Amino acid sequence: MRTFRYFLPLILILAFSLDFQAQCAMCRAVIESDVAANGQRVSEGINHGILYLMGFPYLLMFAVAAFLFRKQIKAAFSKA
Repeated sequence: MRTFRYFLPLILILAFSLDFQAQCAMCRAVIESDVAANGQRVSEGINHGILYLMGFPYLLMFAVAAFLFRKQIKAAFSKA
């Protein structure tokens, strides 16, 4: 029963992964608007969208790492 609880999120992610593979709304909107305007700047818009979406996970990881580092520093000074 305990292993099932650990594998349940993995099973759910794999079950719904087909829906997750769809294009993001921002990329789709850029492509549709640029196709209407002869599609000359499609790649520039897609690249900006990818950079925008890619930045937030790194920002979140940095915030968690800073929080954990600060927690470790406080614990080290409280022991001394």
